[in-house]
Amino acid sequence: MKKLLITGANGGIGEAVCNLLGDRYEIFVLGRNKSKIKELCTKYRFIKGSFICDLNNENQITEIIKEIDTNSIDFDILINNAGITNDALFLRMDLEKWQRVIDTNLKANFLLTSALSKSMIKKKWGRIINITSVVGHTGNFGQSNYSASKAGIVGMSKSIALELAKRNITVNCIAPGFIKTSMTAVLSESQRKSLIEKIPMGKIGSPSDVANCVEFLVSEKSEYVTGQTLHVNGGLAML
Repeated sequence: MKKLLITGANGGIGEAVCNLLGDRYEIFVLGRNKSKIKELCTKYRFIKGSFICDLNNENQITEIIKEIDTNSIDFDILINNAGITNDALFLRMDLEKWQRVIDTNLKANFLLTSALSKSMIKKKWGRIINITSVVGHTGNFGQSNYSASKAGIVGMSKSIALELAKRNITVNCIAPGFIKTSMTAVLSESQRKSLIEKIPMGKIGSPSDVANCVEFLVSEKSEYVTGQTLHVNGGLAML
């Protein structure tokens, strides 16, 4: 069975991926909330291992990478799913808010991909999937930091895809629109209604919509797909 690591595993999309793929892969999960990760592992007994890490903290990431190396865990699949927001209008955006989002969403992605792709290169097989966002392509009011981090992931993914293609490693992105997660749960009813009116399909997506795309991209069915972005947004942005 191939080994799979997913970050941000205790969120809606992360849990949906675990639920969908648990019977076909050795699932390892990473998250910053120890109690939620414990709950996830209790709920899904098939999870083989877990790591607690704040992806805003480079030292913690380094320790997790060392732990993976020490235990000789060679991952075949990496799903960089973790992400945070810290919104502010651009003219009020301070460096701390900017850097925290960039470090968590983009820098951590680079560090984990750089470390875990080494075993994939040795095996001459791998799947790297980066969860981005529609706003990485369209921009969004008050989210210059988040939009920049997600757009950065897309550019990085395309470059890495070019470099690793001959090693039989694919690198792709999934760009969700508005999905029922903790990020959209904070919207007021009026905000939700206004948002749904802008979506041609007339509804907010579910985590399983994204998980289904992950299922395709980690499989052999996607072996000739690399450097691409799958947009899952109900027609909100037809890119």
